[in-house]
Amino acid sequence: MITVAVDCMGGDVGPRVTMPACAAFLASHAQARLLLVGKPELAGEWPQLARHDRVAWVAATEVVSMDDPVEVALRRKKDSSMRVAIEQVKKGEAQAAVSAGNTGALMAIARYVLKTLDGIDRPAIATQMPNARGGATTMLDLGANVDCTAEHLLQFAVMGSALVAAATGKPEPSVGLLNVGEEVIKGSETIKKAGVLLRHAAQSGDLNFVGNIEGNDIFKGTTDIVVCDGFVGNVALKASEGLASMIGGFLREEFSSSIWRKVAAIVAYPVLSSFKKRVDHRRYNGAALLGLQGLVFKSHGSADAFAFEQALVRAYDAAHRGMLDNVRDRIARAAPLLVPDSVPGALKNIPTI
Repeated sequence: MITVAVDCMGGDVGPRVTMPACAAFLASHAQARLLLVGKPELAGEWPQLARHDRVAWVAATEVVSMDDPVEVALRRKKDSSMRVAIEQVKKGEAQAAVSAGNTGALMAIARYVLKTLDGIDRPAIATQMPNARGGATTMLDLGANVDCTAEHLLQFAVMGSALVAAATGKPEPSVGLLNVGEEVIKGSETIKKAGVLLRHAAQSGDLNFVGNIEGNDIFKGTTDIVVCDGFVGNVALKASEGLASMIGGFLREEFSSSIWRKVAAIVAYPVLSSFKKRVDHRRYNGAALLGLQGLVFKSHGSADAFAFEQALVRAYDAAHRGMLDNVRDRIARAAPLLVPDSVPGALKNIPTI
């Protein structure tokens, strides 16, 4: 039985989304148990969930709003539903926590409560992006770290490999470094240094690093994992979400236009609908906060019930497949490489463009 702690109050809508999502999740996962964390009156407002034999309620008197500064969320709201949910993981009451709340606050609270794994300086946010091969490409970081060193990018690669290995069973998933070109001489000094570190890790047998990749490779599925800093990753994520929204808008517009365009839309609908489903960002909702001594998953703040349910599924699957132990093992194996300047000789001869 896997137990997931849920921040029921987080997100743009809160319980109106999280509660139906929890009910749907329980119906489809017989080996799951939920700790629903929220204001005390919440149980009375959702009597059907309150009577569920695989639900326990945990009271929290405060809520972290989407615009709360990190300092307020971390220092002043110590009984927030977000913090209490993460504390359930710390205490061993739950194997994972899920929240749709303020990303900055979630990362800060999770890092403060759970601490980072040995060898990891900064946790990263990782999620899946649909690709042309019918699968998904795991990308990190997606916004937790805007300014990254080469060593941070190496750590992201190690953590991403552990995540994908646990999720797919593939022992050595491929890793690509996002750059402005495939050539090793291209990119910023940080990217070039990261390339050296990643190639060294590949030579040591600690990573399946295939080299630099470009933006279009994310959706081609060229590699299982794409490593980048949080600024670039967040832009790519929002662009993919915009694509799905654009397709949905196109279908609605075509069906409300002239009769001939309606006929054309009807003919094309099965193909377009299938494509829309494949790129629907709601199906990929639920980003892992990697590098912590516990499992925490971030749902999109504007997620609907279907999307939030997917975040619960990802958290459940990660706990069920032992993702945290996999991350620990990978980091321990790569520990010598994660020490800053662990390969100084190789870094002296980085080519310049």
